[in-house]
Amino acid sequence: MSTLINKKVVDALNAQVVEEFTAQNQYLAIALYFDAETLPELSHFFHLQAQEEHEHGLKLLQYITDAGGHPVVPATKEVKNHFESAEEAVELALNQEIKVTHQINNLVATAESENDYLTRQTLQWFVTEQLEEVSSMSDLLNVVKRAGDNLFLVEDFLRRNPHEAEAEGGEA
Repeated sequence: MSTLINKKVVDALNAQVVEEFTAQNQYLAIALYFDAETLPELSHFFHLQAQEEHEHGLKLLQYITDAGGHPVVPATKEVKNHFESAEEAVELALNQEIKVTHQINNLVATAESENDYLTRQTLQWFVTEQLEEVSSMSDLLNVVKRAGDNLFLVEDFLRRNPHEAEAEGGEA
């Protein structure tokens, strides 16, 4: 098959796959923290987040393959496994989503600079997805901060607002 994308774009996309699978592992670590704290709704929310990040990585790998590039299944970066509070864990997740948003924007810029409009169009889905990710995580952090030590209020929020978790884990 002839390739529709050049090496610079393929390398940038493969680098993003590392970030997506690292995010998957980070969300799994956060989910396990909440599970250990007996907070099942928060644990479930972050398990869905982990699944979604995995799907994002797979989506990028499939695109690279379909466009004739060489996908690379990466090793991931270290993740944080110990948290002092729910706020710390959710704040880490929000900061990670903001970082990924910047990375996706940089990917779009790379695709544009290489006149790769097919990749640019494919990345538009990720741009829109990141708006949802940052908004949802920001909302969750606000709820966690308002709840203070009473994390059962956060559990109740997630139970009463299943669209928060479903929106995050539903599409990939």
